[in-house]
Amino acid sequence: MSPLPSEERRALLDLARRAIVLAVEQGRPMEIALHMGSLGQPAGAFVTLRERGRLRGCIGQVEAVDPLARVVARCAASAALEDPRFEPLGAHELEHLEIEISVLSALARITPGEIEIGRHGLVVTRGRYRGVLLPQVPVHYRWAAERFLQETCLKGALERDAWRDPMTRIEAFTAEVFSEAEFEVERRTPAR
Repeated sequence: MSPLPSEERRALLDLARRAIVLAVEQGRPMEIALHMGSLGQPAGAFVTLRERGRLRGCIGQVEAVDPLARVVARCAASAALEDPRFEPLGAHELEHLEIEISVLSALARITPGEIEIGRHGLVVTRGRYRGVLLPQVPVHYRWAAERFLQETCLKGALERDAWRDPMTRIEAFTAEVFSEAEFEVERRTPAR
């Protein structure tokens, strides 16, 4: 998928926020109309929520089987209410919530030596176990490639060094990452 233009990024962020508000305040999913262009194309995506800078939820879909707009709306609501690491988001938290969206490329097999920190996200799979980490995670924690592989294994309930096993599949993806913070200046600047 080509990089999204600014207006489509804004549309996805708005869609994610509306899906979260509807899920939190009314307990129901958002109905998504059919979108044209990039938002209607199948794509994988993750929605990451932060409250005052702290992680508050992150849910995604790696496979590109559903239209991007639907994936973002569904993952946004799930990140707010269903991330098992956190209590469901409360209405009082919506004001301080910042949304980040990662639109994923297709998966491709990769060797450990080909991993580029900051460029690649990882999917490590063995049997029915699978760990996924976004490209921004190792940058945030300042991990080298080997640590990134280990942490991705642990995320998938695998042994730390499962990535070394020839039966383990290592795949990479890239992500177009954008957040409400990019548009914050525009929201605060009065129109002239």
